[in-house]
Amino acid sequence: MTHTPDHDVIIIGGSYAGSAAALQLLRAHRRVLVIDAGQRRNDTVPKSHGFITQDGRDPADLARAARRDLEAYPTLTWADGAATTARADAQGFVVTYGDGKSATAARLILATGVRDTLPEIAGLAERWGDSVAACPYCHGYECAKGAIAVIGTGPESLHQAQLLSEWGQVDFLTQGIVPLDKAAQDDLSARGVTIMEAPVHEISGRATIRLADDTTRDYAGIFTATRIQPATDIAAQLGCEMEETAMGTTVVANAMQATSVDGVFVCGDLATPMASVSNAVGKGTIAGVATHQSLVFPS
Repeated sequence: MTHTPDHDVIIIGGSYAGSAAALQLLRAHRRVLVIDAGQRRNDTVPKSHGFITQDGRDPADLARAARRDLEAYPTLTWADGAATTARADAQGFVVTYGDGKSATAARLILATGVRDTLPEIAGLAERWGDSVAACPYCHGYECAKGAIAVIGTGPESLHQAQLLSEWGQVDFLTQGIVPLDKAAQDDLSARGVTIMEAPVHEISGRATIRLADDTTRDYAGIFTATRIQPATDIAAQLGCEMEETAMGTTVVANAMQATSVDGVFVCGDLATPMASVSNAVGKGTIAGVATHQSLVFPS
C-alpha cells in the first residue's frame, strides 16, 4: 500500500536559508515541516551587516522575525530539535528528530549550516564573531580604517590579508605556516601590509594581541580564516556529493541548489564557503522555488 507522506517538504535547519526556502513553499500552499536545532553559525555576532534594510540588526532578531513570518501560514509545522537521521524511501524521505520522532516528505531541503574550526589561540574563541571574525564584508567597516591583524591559518590567509588592506593597515601574522614567495611578499608590500612571523601567544582586552616574543599591539579588529565542516552528518547519510574547498567541506549543488541525490536540495553555508545572511536568504529562496517546481514537474 502506498502511503501519502506527512509533508510535501521537510527542511532541516530553520535559520536564514531554511526560513527563506520555507517561505516560498508555504506561499505555494505546500505542507512544510521545519526541523530546527536552534544553532546559528553567527550566534556570537552582536550585529549583522550587509543585508539590505536590516544592516546592523541583531542576527538573533532576524531569525526570530523570520520564524514569525512563517508562522502566519497555516501549512507550516515547526519542530524544535535536532534531526538525527535521514534516508530515502519509496515515497520520498524519512527523517528522525528530537527524542525519536519521525516524519516523511516527498522532498528534502538541507539548511543545517556548518561549524568553524578556529585556531587554538588563547582568548580567540571568546571573541569570535565580535572583535575576531573571518569576513571583511561583514566586519571590516567597523574597523574604521584602523589597524587590522590577520592571523594566518594556511595558504588561503594570503588572500585574506591582501583583501583586508582595503579596510585598514594590515599586520599579517603568518604564524610561520603561510608560504610566501617573493611575488606574494612584493604584492603585500605594495598594499602596505606588514608581514610578522612571531607566533600569536594570546588575545586579550577587546583586540589586543601578545606575540610569543612578548610584544603587544592593539587592533581595531582581528581576522582569521577558519576551516568549515557540515554541522551534522545528514548530507553524508543521504549520500550527497561533497566538495573539499580552500575553506573546508561543502555539499555540491547545481544552480538550482539541487544536490547529487534526487529530491534533496541544499542552501545556506552548507552549500557555499561564501557566507553571509544575504547570500543565505538568496540561495534559500532559490532552493524553495526549485523544490516546489520539482513537485509540480517531477522528472
